[in-house]
Amino acid sequence: MAKRIVNAVALMALAVAGCGRGGNASSPAEASGPARVGRAAPGWSEASLPGPTLALASLHGKAIYLNFFATWCPPCNAEAPALDALQREYGTRGLQVVGVDVLENARKASLFRTEHHLSYPVVIDAGTLRDQYDVNGLPVHVFIDRGGVVRKIVVGELSPSDMRSNVERLLR
Repeated sequence: MAKRIVNAVALMALAVAGCGRGGNASSPAEASGPARVGRAAPGWSEASLPGPTLALASLHGKAIYLNFFATWCPPCNAEAPALDALQREYGTRGLQVVGVDVLENARKASLFRTEHHLSYPVVIDAGTLRDQYDVNGLPVHVFIDRGGVVRKIVVGELSPSDMRSNVERLLR
């Protein structure tokens, strides 16, 4: 009886593994599972400002800088002007900064965007992106290349020069 249970569990594990993404997703937006450096970024579509929604798939071909933040986070507030400067400077070269307001509402995200005069979009994350990127502290910086592959994830505050050097690497 124990052998049958072990065999049944093994077959179920194989079946579940066979349903996973594997290596044959047709686009980076189809990646599933948690984000990992060197792997395709998991797909998402979220409510955004200026709105109405923003999807990772719509950014295909751009270098993407995801910045996970919250309005109550002092380092997040301190970094916002430098992030906006990067978007303004490198946007014409294919950079898209996207703010990800973690577990807050549209009103708070809108106020943050207005107070910091942000030119880049902000998505209002109810937890989907937080879980996909395994965010357990703020801020978090995610650098995704033009092919949709996660190249770097940094937890904690970054200096403007570190932000810039990571963006320049993405755009090469």
